[in-house]
Amino acid sequence: MRRTIHRRIGLALMVGLALGAAINEVTFALLREESRPAQEIILLIPEGTAELVAAGEQPPAIPSAMSFVAGDRLLVVNEDLVDHQLGSLWIPSGTSASLSLEIGMSQAYECSFQPGRYQNLDVHEALTPWTRLRGILMSGLPLGILLALYGVVAWPLKPSIESRD
Repeated sequence: MRRTIHRRIGLALMVGLALGAAINEVTFALLREESRPAQEIILLIPEGTAELVAAGEQPPAIPSAMSFVAGDRLLVVNEDLVDHQLGSLWIPSGTSASLSLEIGMSQAYECSFQPGRYQNLDVHEALTPWTRLRGILMSGLPLGILLALYGVVAWPLKPSIESRD
């Protein structure tokens, strides 16, 4: 009987880990952008941006929200005829400025090249093999334990003749 219990628990944990791995890999596949090493990202402010923003229009070359990996460096290049600002960065016309992005910096920055006057910058932890393994264990182990418990409730173990003696 003890051997049967161990087999059930072992099987339930393996199924839970397999399901956890499948669920996490699908999630990681959807987050492809964050599964890259840190790099320099260039944000170009094209000429005429200030005029579009003054008219309440979104500049087509500038996204309203951006997603980064911890350690990325954002280089803002201002080709507009007007000086611009992004948070603490002041970018005079024809120059550039950079911002190092670390984890926990996800926020909205005051921004002069967006119609809403804010630029969302989300910084995520890079997906490493350890991050993937941690995700699988954090979802797979509890799922395996739940499957083992439900398995005992749904299919209770019957005492064998050998264990009655």
